[in-house]
Amino acid sequence: MASKDKSDGGIVETVKTVVYALLIAGLFRTLLFQPFWIPSESMKDTLLIGDFLFVNKFAYGYSKYSCPFAACPISGRIKIPFISGDPQRGDVVVFHHPVSGEDYIKRLIGLPGDKIQMKNGLLYINDVLAPQVPAGVFKETYEAQGSMANSPRCSNAPVGNGGICEKIRAIETLPNGVKHDVLNIDTNGYADNTDVFTVPEGNYFFMGDNRDNSMDSRYSQAAGGVGFVPAEYLEGRADRIMFSSAGSSLFQFWTWRADRYFKAVE
Repeated sequence: MASKDKSDGGIVETVKTVVYALLIAGLFRTLLFQPFWIPSESMKDTLLIGDFLFVNKFAYGYSKYSCPFAACPISGRIKIPFISGDPQRGDVVVFHHPVSGEDYIKRLIGLPGDKIQMKNGLLYINDVLAPQVPAGVFKETYEAQGSMANSPRCSNAPVGNGGICEKIRAIETLPNGVKHDVLNIDTNGYADNTDVFTVPEGNYFFMGDNRDNSMDSRYSQAAGGVGFVPAEYLEGRADRIMFSSAGSSLFQFWTWRADRYFKAVE
């Protein structure tokens, strides 16, 4: 009888250990870091399809869960008093689409009150050009990529399967000095010339680094784009790639890219 009690006690302890581990993992994911797998090419070549990263959910000083207090600075968020961070121009941010609720990842370009415009494929912020310097050509194999099995768009199209797909690359400098790569496919794409967007208070303007292949804030929400993104929809900042899979699944470890382990997101 004592042996059975001891056995039952061991099972209970094992179950409790598993439950505690799951609770801790859930708390870690909810409050601190969120895993994110890049599904599309809108942020190439900064982020590639198959990059796996963790989103820093404390970067901007808010944890995402229901607010238990009578008044919170942002609906559904609690401000962490010892963390003071605001979204910065040039941050790579994961956010919820204001309409669909899906997770998106783009670069923060426009802050509240900014005027954003594209002219001939070049970015203007508050009527000042964000200069670009040519940085060669981004090359990749033309083939189905990732779990969505999409083939890349190419500036040298048409390209046959297995051929070399090219995009013109430049280094863009934002007003705060942040430098990052941008890719160009079309010389006069649909969103290469736009009206002036004035970012409302409490909202942000996002763009993909793969400028001709990103449904971002240049496109209205009615047209399937991102539009302006309210602050409460920001999930966190992407800081570092953990690993990257060139296959259709992150579990295909034999396709992991050796040059992207723990690579900083710039």
